[in-house]
Parts: sequence; C-alpha cells; structure tokens
Amino acid sequence: MATVGADIRCSQHTYDKVTKAKVTLESFYTNLVFQHEERQKRIKQLEEIIEGLSEEEKREKRAHHAQKETEFLRLKRSRLGVDDFESLRVIGRGAFGEVRLVQKKDTGHIYAMKILRKADMHEKEQVAHVRAERDILVEADNPWVVKMYYSFQDPNNLYLIMEFLPGGDMMTLLIKRDTLSEECTQFCIAETILAIHSIHKLEFIHRDIKPDNLLIDITGHIKLSDFGLCTGLKKAHRTEFYRDLSRANPRELTVQANKPLDSKRKMETWKRNRRALAYSTVGTPDYIAPEVFLQTGYTQACDWWSLGVIMYEMLIGFPPFCSESPQETYHKVMNWKDTLVFPPENPISAEAKDLILRLCCEADQRIGKNGVDEIKSHPFFEGVDWEHIRERPSPIAIDVKGLDDTSNFDSFPDIEVKPLAPVPKEGDDNYKDWVFINYTFKRFEGLTQRGVQRSANANRLSTLVSQNNFR
Repeated sequence: MATVGADIRCSQHTYDKVTKAKVTLESFYTNLVFQHEERQKRIKQLEEIIEGLSEEEKREKRAHHAQKETEFLRLKRSRLGVDDFESLRVIGRGAFGEVRLVQKKDTGHIYAMKILRKADMHEKEQVAHVRAERDILVEADNPWVVKMYYSFQDPNNLYLIMEFLPGGDMMTLLIKRDTLSEECTQFCIAETILAIHSIHKLEFIHRDIKPDNLLIDITGHIKLSDFGLCTGLKKAHRTEFYRDLSRANPRELTVQANKPLDSKRKMETWKRNRRALAYSTVGTPDYIAPEVFLQTGYTQACDWWSLGVIMYEMLIGFPPFCSESPQETYHKVMNWKDTLVFPPENPISAEAKDLILRLCCEADQRIGKNGVDEIKSHPFFEGVDWEHIRERPSPIAIDVKGLDDTSNFDSFPDIEVKPLAPVPKEGDDNYKDWVFINYTFKRFEGLTQRGVQRSANANRLSTLVSQNNFR
C-alpha cells in the first residue's frame, strides 16, 4: 500500500484509459448541450413559421413537430452503417479515400458518401483536420455550405454522408469554358464571398478555398465544401509540405525569363496539368496565401487572397502563379509583387483588376480584413443584390437528367464499385478509436424525411430542369 506523499507512478496504459475517459465525458456532455440548443432552435423556427395562423392550426403544427422530434430521438438510437446505403458509382478519389454516389435503401434519397481511411488519417497526421471538417459540417447549417446528413465509422473507415450537388465543381466548369464573362464572374465571386463569410462567422478559417471546393447545385448556385481527400491538398497544410517547398533547389525551378509563355500556351498547360494536380497527393499551392506558407501566423484574411486568385483564373483562364511544378509555384507566390501580372492579350475591366490586386496583396492591407462589407462595397459588385442573390437566376446553366446524374463529375471506369463491408453489430465499440469519439452524427432533416420517396424529388428535379431550360 502506498504511503501518503509517495511518488505514485502510472503505466502508459492507465494514462491512455484516463485520457479516453476524459474525452468520452467531455464529448458526451458537449453533445447534450448541442442537442438541446438545436432542439430549441427548431422550436423557435417553428413558432416563426406558424405566426399568424389560427390557434387550431398552430396546435396541429406543434403536435406534428413534437411527433417528428420523438421520431428523431428514436431513430438516433438506431445503428446506421454502410449496409444502409447502396453504392452507385465513384465520383471522386484521393490519397485518403474516395467519394461515392450512394442511395439510402429505406428512403431512396441520393447522397455523396465520403470515405476516409483511418490508417491514413493517423499516418498522415490528419486526425485534427478530419475532426475539424466533420465539426464544421455539423455547425454550418446554412445554404452556402454543403449539408452533411450523417457521419459514422467502422473499424477501418470514417464516413460522411452529404447532399449530392449534380452541377459538379468550379474546377470542371473552368476546364470546360476556359474563362467566364465578367457578369458570370461577378455572380460566382459574390456567392463565394457569402459562402466564405458564413464560415468566418463560425470562427473557422477555410485555408483551402479553390475551384475544386466550390460546388454547384442543380440551380447553378454555389456551395462551399472541402473535398480534401479528392484533391490531396490537405497535405499542403502540414509543416513538412511547406518546408519541402521552401527548401527547393533553385536549379529545380523551370522559370525561363527569356522565354515567357504567352497566355494561350499557359492556358493549355494549365488545363493539361490541372486534373492530375487535383488528384495528386501533393496538390497545387496556387491558391494558398503567402502568409500561410510562412507559418508565422495568419487570419481569416488568407481566404480572401485565395478568392482573388480564383477571380483571376475565371477571367484570364489560369491562376496568376501557375507553373510546371509546386516548387516553382511556391516561389512565384512568395514573390507575388513581381509575378502577379495581367497579360495584355486578356483585357479585363479596371474594376476587376483593382479588386484582384486588393485581394492579392499584403495581409495587413488586404480588402476584407476589417469585415466582409469592405469587399461587398467594391465597385466591381455594383448592382449585386446581396440579400436575394441566391433566389436570383444563376448565369450558370446546369444540364442534368436525373437526381443521380454524374455527367458533371469525372468518371472512374477503372474503379470497381464493390459493396462496402457492414459495420460491427450494435454494442461492439472496440472499433471506436478514442480520437474519433463522438464522430457519429445524424441530422434532424435526414431522419425525419424517411417517408419522402424519390418520386417527390423527381418532380422537384423536373421543375428545376424546366426552369433552367427556360432561362
């Protein structure tokens, strides 16, 4: 028996158990608070909707809502796993897993299932990133961010079940079109600003704003996502990646000052390499702000730099720092004062050029650092109806033939869509890594719309397609 004041030593196993217990308790009570806040939020929204109805109608609406809340609590206790979904096809892949188009068996609803391999998350030190992604998708319940309906895990993988946006992404659109008109660019950049701002209000810094992560819904409007596994650029947020770029041998760079590429050749080179860069394990640093590379501290303003790079690409046809290698791109970004130039053969308006230069500049001088209204009031956005832009017709025409139409995504014919192995039986918690405790999530809308079949969604699709064709 140990005496009072004696040095008591604990084994590493004991420390691990204590840590797991601490995380479990914290997660449990945090989850309780979150569930209570969400329930109160739904009640408040209901009361706002039924305001003005008769007392009898109010009682009916409240009773129906209470029934849905009870159903939600019951369904939350049920196990959800990959065997509840039918895999249709692969629509994305990357260093850490893949994205599949899936159909939920009991409702017929179509989703995008993001699959992350746990082993790779540990090996590549991505645990914090994948937790942050899951948390922001839970918190960011607004029309500017792709909606996540469920998340769960099994012994090998993490799963995120998200809404499927058949319009594809901005990267694919730019590859198809080369450039966008200033009118279309104004619309896309304005919506991206509101999407980024919705993340900033939650005190998140995206750090990975690029065309690949700007998804397009069936009506041609933009939603922000973070498909890091598809592009692999999450690796670019690791210290080793920055160190490797900053230590590049000057002889490895392919800059030829006496043989500059003209805009046409740059665009051809960029389009030829862009798809490979999107699916590589390194990605491209074209859109990353210089202060992020320096790792001496950065703010939300780094996302506005990325916005400026995307705007340049929309109007010119390639980003301002595109090069043959990530190392060369890095050096161009770090020397942006000399490398950020506008080709005379691709003229753009003075307002567009001024906005790009005010976005891609020193962080302490960057427009938006004092609030999003700085950017919204720029002359380039004259005439934009910021309050109702999402209800306005989009200049991006989306051609889709069904809710599961993936024609706006890359095809992966070399990947066989095998059924995913089901999760362990209820009560078998051995597979739940303590670092992924509280990863499971079920959204209220997802579980309480079980009776809505694909026929109703098909009618909605038909209406939207007709509207798009009419425009």
